[in-house]
Amino acid sequence: MNSREMPLTRVPMGARASVTGLSAEGAERRRMLDLGVIAGTAIRPLYRSPSGNPVAYLIRGAVIALRAADAAKILVTA
Repeated sequence: MNSREMPLTRVPMGARASVTGLSAEGAERRRMLDLGVIAGTAIRPLYRSPSGNPVAYLIRGAVIALRAADAAKILVTA
């Protein structure tokens, strides 16, 4: 992780970020790739559930809810 990279969980609501990589492996990595979470993809946190987990993200025109544990494995630059 370089100095500008951070986990997706640190991006403020409504801010835009760009995916730089994934730290997930195996089936979890495949699931994220199938959702369109690849390097260069724009991603934006939209809504946080009342409990704070999960968070809804706008990814390639689709709103997708991710748990904090999964979102932490997505590296982005804001």
